[in-house]
Amino acid sequence: MSKRLFVAVVAVIVAMMAWAQEGQERQLKKVYDEQINPLEQIDQAVARAKAEGKHVICQVGGNWCPWCLKFADFITNDSTISKMIEDNYVYIHVNYRPNTKDEAKKALGQQMLKRLGNPARFGFPVFVVLDGEGNVLHIQDSVLLEEGKGYHKDRTVHFFKQWTPTAVAVP
Repeated sequence: MSKRLFVAVVAVIVAMMAWAQEGQERQLKKVYDEQINPLEQIDQAVARAKAEGKHVICQVGGNWCPWCLKFADFITNDSTISKMIEDNYVYIHVNYRPNTKDEAKKALGQQMLKRLGNPARFGFPVFVVLDGEGNVLHIQDSVLLEEGKGYHKDRTVHFFKQWTPTAVAVP
């Protein structure tokens, strides 16, 4: 009888831990502004990047995407990564709603994807690196940065290092 009770208690604890982890995902900060025009957002980021001698990173996704919110949380809470971003990039969260019923927003989303080199083929989030002129330098599939149920620090740092203005500059 005590063996059954022990197994039942362990099962309840495991279920509670899984439920708590799911609850944490739901509590991640929403970082995508669903009201902003994404083309204007990109234009403003490019202008700022040009003035500051930086590149732009567009994290394309939405508040509907748990992996998008996880990545935003991951880079915000890692001082090495957040410092590298601050020094080299204008980082923006570009909202995309693939299932919107609003025809105007759908058309705007399609224009945004076309401007960014059609990155949706990689899933979400997807990262588009732009230079200070707004040219697409690179599209990064986020799957290559994942590890387990989160993101791999070394791979993420490597990605950001490879696309800094200094790294891309022609000698």
